Amino acid sequence: MKVSRFILNPFAVNTYILWHEKGGDAIIVDPGMIKPQEHETVDAFIADNQLRITHVLLTHAHFDHAVAARHEAVHYGVKVYAAEREEPLATSLPYQAQIFGFDWMDMEPLSVDSILKEGDTIMLGEEPIEVLETPGHSPGGLSFYVPQSNLVLTGDTIFRGSIGRTDLFGGDFDLLITSIKEKILTLPSDTLIAPGHEDTSTVGTEAATNPFLR
Repeated sequence: MKVSRFILNPFAVNTYILWHEKGGDAIIVDPGMIKPQEHETVDAFIADNQLRITHVLLTHAHFDHAVAARHEAVHYGVKVYAAEREEPLATSLPYQAQIFGFDWMDMEPLSVDSILKEGDTIMLGEEPIEVLETPGHSPGGLSFYVPQSNLVLTGDTIFRGSIGRTDLFGGDFDLLITSIKEKILTLPSDTLIAPGHEDTSTVGTEAATNPFLR
């Protein structure tokens, strides 16, 4: 499996495309495109590599991660997948856009088409992607673990040397720390962490050095 990262919008969100050269199946994770140029860049990459989008996955439904979810789902004829507890955040996208200064956007409430929960598996070609429930940054935060590729996409649960903020709607610091310790740090130590912002790390590095986890 290949992983391509696009750093998008004023919040520098990492939007990921997971894809296989063989067969061309691909998944978009956390589509953060706002500007037309951002849409064009991502769509051109998909077209140039002859990819077939099968899912739009959300680690969580904060505005910066979910702003383009419906656009991409409609454009590629697929569903938006997220946790059930993220639905209130998803439907509040117009309000989120307003409070973050994007009230000029014609945002509509986002409906989650298909619910994901702990233990679910999404197939990308023949490679399984395991769904981990990692709430705390938001009520229904998810991480996506790809064991064959030794990779976990954590959204805003954990970053290199830091963790997600918990002062937004539904945030819970204690729950976030529990999620990290029970769901992320229990993965193999060489597992690559691909977060929702900033650069990658590994499970072993964060377990040993992250000041919030000591």
